[in-house]
Amino acid sequence: MSIHALVQRADAALASVEQVIVVLLTGGITAIMMAQVVLRYFFSAPLFWAEEISVQLLVFASVFGLALLTRRGDLVSIDFLPRALPQRARHALLAALGLVMLAVVVFVAWLAWDWISRPEVRIELSATTQLPRWYTYAVLPVGLSCMAAHQAAAVLRHLAALRQPPGAHA
Repeated sequence: MSIHALVQRADAALASVEQVIVVLLTGGITAIMMAQVVLRYFFSAPLFWAEEISVQLLVFASVFGLALLTRRGDLVSIDFLPRALPQRARHALLAALGLVMLAVVVFVAWLAWDWISRPEVRIELSATTQLPRWYTYAVLPVGLSCMAAHQAAAVLRHLAALRQPPGAHA
């Protein structure tokens, strides 16, 4: 198996895991908020932590959803130029733009990893649950790292398409 095929397989596996995570997180939000409504309005015993945890789960789902959008190539973009180019030129442009995006995402991920490793961030506690906030903050560098992996795989796909003979379908 070639390196390219291995990278694409790992990329697809990562996307599958992210998809399951997003579905579970969304289900968790739904379950918590339904329990909150029932307990608050029928038993006058609200869950004091429901809103905070639901917001955290929503942020987690959003970050992993963004990584999935990167994998699928569904991020908002202005694509009139790539669409107007011939196939080989399109792949060359998308590979170049993908490398720029990859560099930006890797840099921001590095900043995020650096940020959550700082002592002042590590000691901060949540007001409601008293859990360390860095657990919540850690989703950002993890999600950005997933996004970088997807972007790297996309760049490799475009470069592989450039190596194909003219006229071959990518």
